[in-house]
Amino acid sequence: MRDDLEAFLKELLKPQDFADYGPNGLQIEGSERIERIAFAVSATAHSAFAAAERGAQALIVHHGLFWKFHGPKTLTGPFARRVFPLVRNHVSLFAYHLPLDAHPEVGNAASLGRAIGLGEQQSFGDYQRCPTGIKGVFAEPLSAAALRDRLGAVLDHPVLFATPDERAIVRSCGIITGGANRDWPLALQDGLDAYVTGEMSEHDWHEAQEAGMHMYAGGHNATERFGVQALMERVQDTFDVECFFIPSDNPA
Repeated sequence: MRDDLEAFLKELLKPQDFADYGPNGLQIEGSERIERIAFAVSATAHSAFAAAERGAQALIVHHGLFWKFHGPKTLTGPFARRVFPLVRNHVSLFAYHLPLDAHPEVGNAASLGRAIGLGEQQSFGDYQRCPTGIKGVFAEPLSAAALRDRLGAVLDHPVLFATPDERAIVRSCGIITGGANRDWPLALQDGLDAYVTGEMSEHDWHEAQEAGMHMYAGGHNATERFGVQALMERVQDTFDVECFFIPSDNPA
């Protein structure tokens, strides 16, 4: 079953197509038998402990354990508290970063887009020549301020909002979830009215609105809950397994 799950995820998400910040796929090899799978945004001490405590044989996340910018890490301290609950309980860890951001069906951006009513979705973004999100149009255009309110309700999270005019009508939008605040010029380049991501820097707030872009940042964790839950539904529909989601209180 573990090998079948790995093959299914590789075929669905196509991690080999992305130049990512770390390895995608199986990061910790656990039990070959899988009857219960946990899903979470990130492989943290909390999600690792919760997966093991609730009897999962696998944990599937968006943010895994290994990143190029972290360099080599020893199995001590906080990092050990993420790894040991999985290893000791034979829980396999699967992680998919950019492939889950970009997927046109179960991806973070596509799933969030559907939740806020963004239709006619197409691939959007460019990291190492790969799309990392989606763009689309609203069937019923809405004001920039109304889109902020809709996002806040869907995300259940405060939304940072930069706009040249909150009364202006928004018809089109690009979405790249998480920490893609530097990519708002891609939305401008594509002639989109708005750009949604998870984070916003001080200079983004000024520069986006001065360029005529409506920019929204709804939280890194908050904007990336959707894809992993859509993936959970796909896995549950495909395999005879029990699945559950582990939420995070991360406000960032």
